[in-house]
Amino acid sequence: MKKAKETKRHKEPWPTKKAMEQVYADNLWGGKAASFYSGDGSHHKEIVDPYILALKSFLTSFETPLVVCDLGCGDFNVGKQLVNYTKRYEAVDIVTDLINYNKEKFKIKKLSFHCLDIAKDQLPSGDCAIIRQVLQHLSNDEVCSVMNKLVNYKYVIVTEHLPEGDFEPNKDIISGQGIRLKKQSGLNLLKPPFNLKVKEVTELLEFKLKDGKGVIQTKLLEMY
Repeated sequence: MKKAKETKRHKEPWPTKKAMEQVYADNLWGGKAASFYSGDGSHHKEIVDPYILALKSFLTSFETPLVVCDLGCGDFNVGKQLVNYTKRYEAVDIVTDLINYNKEKFKIKKLSFHCLDIAKDQLPSGDCAIIRQVLQHLSNDEVCSVMNKLVNYKYVIVTEHLPEGDFEPNKDIISGQGIRLKKQSGLNLLKPPFNLKVKEVTELLEFKLKDGKGVIQTKLLEMY
């Protein structure tokens, strides 16, 4: 596949690492002081439970378990419920203190944690990449960089927070705690400027949030 072009060049390095460190240091997504909390989308049962069921169904459909790479594992409240359905689970996040915390808290033989910037660093190899509500926080340049690495996996499971109904996809943002929803936009890797080519797309799950706050949509992409 031809690599996606970056939409523009930033004069300064991508600010993602500092932004995500601040999220956890200042509890910007909630949680108690001196704790790591990846937001309600990773903890509310009405959101998490259907997601776990959908991924369990997919992961257990294979005779030989898959090696899964969780790109943006956060506080691992979701990932911890998936490890047992995999051959090996590679959990990645950009925040050093968070990864160190996870290493101490979750000690499972086939689980490994890695502190990596998924836009800049080489990613662990595997069969399936999970990228759950991560790309929505990244600039289009960073999304392009990540997307060019996703083609190394056979399956990619992408979850995004999107506006409900019709919207203009892929409006650019500065990387950080916010997402494109405030611009009445959301990510669609199959649309410009990304134009990701895939063999097949399957919608696994869509959860409608209350009070017109959009939907959380999970899609399975089978790669060429």
